Amino acid sequence: MTDFTHFGLELALLRAIKELGFEKPTPVQSKVLPLLMKGTEDVVALAQTGTGKTAAYGLPLVQLTDPANPATQALILCPTRELCLQITKDLNGFAKYIPEIRILAVYGGASISEQIRVLKRGAQIVVATPGRMNDLLRRKSAKLDAVASIVLDEADEMLNMGFQEDVETILKEMPETVRKLMFSATMPRQVAAIAGKYMHEPEEITIGQRNSGSENISHEYYMVHAKDRYLALKRIVDFNRNMYAIIFCRTRADTQEVAAKLMADGYPADALHGDLTQDQRDRVMKKFRNRAIQLLVATDVAARGLDVTDLTHVINYELPDEARGYTHRSGRTGRAGKEGVSIVIVNLREEYKIGYIERLIKQKFVHKQIPSGQEVCVSQLRGLIERLQQVDLRDAAIKPFMPIVAEALAAMPPDEVVKRCILLEFNRFLSYYKDAPDLNQGQRPAGGHERSRTRTDHTLVKLEINLGARNGLTPAELIGVINRATPGPQLRIGRIQITEHISQFEVAGEAARDLAHAMSQASYNNRKITARLAR
Repeated sequence: MTDFTHFGLELALLRAIKELGFEKPTPVQSKVLPLLMKGTEDVVALAQTGTGKTAAYGLPLVQLTDPANPATQALILCPTRELCLQITKDLNGFAKYIPEIRILAVYGGASISEQIRVLKRGAQIVVATPGRMNDLLRRKSAKLDAVASIVLDEADEMLNMGFQEDVETILKEMPETVRKLMFSATMPRQVAAIAGKYMHEPEEITIGQRNSGSENISHEYYMVHAKDRYLALKRIVDFNRNMYAIIFCRTRADTQEVAAKLMADGYPADALHGDLTQDQRDRVMKKFRNRAIQLLVATDVAARGLDVTDLTHVINYELPDEARGYTHRSGRTGRAGKEGVSIVIVNLREEYKIGYIERLIKQKFVHKQIPSGQEVCVSQLRGLIERLQQVDLRDAAIKPFMPIVAEALAAMPPDEVVKRCILLEFNRFLSYYKDAPDLNQGQRPAGGHERSRTRTDHTLVKLEINLGARNGLTPAELIGVINRATPGPQLRIGRIQITEHISQFEVAGEAARDLAHAMSQASYNNRKITARLAR
């Protein structure tokens, strides 16, 4: 489809979305809209965030709603207050010229009595977080008997946040005839289980490859010593001038610490985490959307549901606990057909995680070098020159002062004036990066593109042990077993593969036999370990 006129949308909707700047349908809209407009089957759509999913289900929901009936006819469940409000705003934009349709957002942290009052008056479309919707159901303040469609938006995020019981309770309240629509970036077992249990032969739509990352996002990683992580972050930010990014940390404490350091070092940054009040959170987000803040340091939970356009970068200061969480993080950039960059900062002991993520997103990472101090200074100097070139010399305000300037600088050669002006603006960078150390660790891959699976001094070989996922073994647990078996300097571990019954991992060749022997003297969860070279 080249435009939206072929989907059978009413003129009021076409007028509204034209004013919103909708021109060409995105891939998810092209596939989902015809199904929802004409069919009646349940739908599971797998697509990254920022691909236009809200319009894909929102436009049909608005058109299929009966404005004359005040009963709730469509329910949309989503994981966070922010996403709830964003979806409501989008739907109101679609329904701009159908004023009889009322769309209500219900979520925790707001007055439930006010939400009950509006519900009693009538809201044909309700957008809700699972917890608050269950509160309303328990109070018998929400009636779902007229609901024709229920949407689970960002289903994997909802279930990952612990809403599975709430979601299932709501689904059980639905009429037998309700149409179920599920939108998710990934398809973990929890999501597949919900689809299998509550959906009837759903039509599955996959944009790109299942669980894959957006093709508009390039993935890069930098390898440093753990102690140099913050210095590496600063260097990456300084090199990529005009960066507009979310920086992800695992914990609230790390988020606060990194944001505090950045602000102390003069960067336009702030933190977003669960300890903030809603007012504080709203103030931070307003500054970030207005670009008064260019670097938002956030936890995964705090960033869920954020709708910020035009992010140039996502930086994984620390990788998420689960590899699939990377998909949601990276999906914050590269939206609406624009290009974005997802950066990971890892230390030597975390490099194996890159392989896991590559297999999950079905894309390769590029191993990049932390810029040198000189490279950072060159980048910043070019930025300064660009800003100088953009200054409008026709500004009449400076003209009365030019004779004074000319007289004061008459004895100074022009090249010296230029040097002094640049140093006045640029001396901080030159001083900071003078004799800056090399922060890179690990071998630079040949050509600077593909990751190397070997070091210059060691060949990696594969070991196999008699434990797997059924024994509760995870990559982190396996590394713990290896560490306990090898006191002294830490070994470099390559790729790890854990299957149901066995696990294999790569280790430097000269350490392999000693490690196999040491691990065979150990046990895990009261089961003796048998380690050997893999065939």
